[in-house]
Formats: sequence, C-alpha cells, structure tokens
Amino acid sequence: MNIKKKLNEYLDLYLKPVERGTLFRSSKMMGASAGTYADMECAESSIINYINENKDEDTFQTKLFKLIDERELKDSDLYNKVDIDRRLFSKIRSNKDYHPSKETVILLGLGLELSEKEIEDLLESASYSLPMNTTFDLIVRFCFKEHIYDIGTVNEFLYDHGCRLLNE
Repeated sequence: MNIKKKLNEYLDLYLKPVERGTLFRSSKMMGASAGTYADMECAESSIINYINENKDEDTFQTKLFKLIDERELKDSDLYNKVDIDRRLFSKIRSNKDYHPSKETVILLGLGLELSEKEIEDLLESASYSLPMNTTFDLIVRFCFKEHIYDIGTVNEFLYDHGCRLLNE
C-alpha cells in the first residue's frame, strides 16, 4: 500500500475534534471560602507528599542520554543527523533543568529511530505528548509507528497536510 494513502487513512481514523469539557473549580480555589490556616497547612503537606511519592526521577536528560548510550551513538552523530545546533545539544547535555522544545524532542527521537512507545516516553519526560486531535501530532505519531525516520519524508507529509515543518 502506498505510504501516503496509509497516512491519510490513519488521519481519517484517528483525527477527531477536541471536545470541550467543563473545568471544575472548587469554591476554595476560586477564593469563595477562606478556610483555616490549619486546613491550608494540611493541604500543602498533602501536595508535597503527593509530589514526592509520584515524581519521576528520570528526567528528559537522563532518558535521552540513556537512549543514546543504548544505541552506542556519539552525541555528534545524533545532533548532526537531525541538524540540531551543537550549542543547543550542549545545553541539553550540561543543564539538567534545560527544557527543550517539543520539536527538538521529536527531532532527537527521529535521530534515535525510536519506537512509538519510546517517543511517547521521551516526550512525556519533557512534559509533552502526541495527542490524537491534531494533524501535526498524528503525522509525527504515524511516522514513529511506521518507522519513518527521514526528516525530509516527515516534512513532506507535514507539508502535504498544511502543517508546520520540523527544523525550519
């Protein structure tokens, strides 16, 4: 089957409009009820406990460099393959708190030839995702699912569907 036809079928199947839900806001969040200092202190303690129990210690940086090591790549091989500036890559390497753009994470994922699950994990570690409600994200997801890692091909698919291109 022609890959472009397969992409169009994939988009037709999964691209759905965003449903708007109602956002729940408690009266305390809206300031309608003051509450006591003890209540606020207890809530703060609960929040801190929740964060400490659920925070993933695997940062974007640790996940990325683990993937690079698993594939036995040199940093320069990766950033040259996906045309990411050496200085940007150095920021990622040296600053554990650096937050890359979603595009940068996607480019690195293409360069590492990640699976769909691996790119989801890497994106999540940088607080991003590939939702099923935008053409751009569906095309990117499709490419990882179908093992299409050539940036030119990915950009061709994005261009054909009126999306912004990677690495512009």
